[in-house]
Amino acid sequence: MVRNVDQASQAPGRGASLGLPAEGPGSLASFTSRAGGYVIDALLSAAIAWAFSAPEPPGNASLLVFVVLTSVSLMAFGQSPGHRLMGLRLAHPTPLARLAPWRAVARTLLLVLLVPALITDADGRGLHDRLTKTAVVRV
Repeated sequence: MVRNVDQASQAPGRGASLGLPAEGPGSLASFTSRAGGYVIDALLSAAIAWAFSAPEPPGNASLLVFVVLTSVSLMAFGQSPGHRLMGLRLAHPTPLARLAPWRAVARTLLLVLLVPALITDADGRGLHDRLTKTAVVRV
């Protein structure tokens, strides 16, 4: 049988290579929802840093707050505040396993660079997720 790649019904679903469903809970999050979560986390980090530096702008202190806030919340809850508000969570490569601290910290440090988040694979996962073997999924 010849496969017609143009037909959407024959294309593998996003996340199929990871064993994730194509739609619904547990499916890969879209780029826009992941970006929305990032913006929420960045604004929250800037607000927290500004609260300690006011009336001066927080400068790079907001990056430090972002790293701590995101890493700690990922380790403790499996989602950052932005993920929570967007209905997302970080999936560990092993189902029902707790996220290793090194994965949360490494992923967050790569995310601070921003470029790894913009380089995506066929499933739409960012480079920072591929390197740490994680995926952002819908709750």
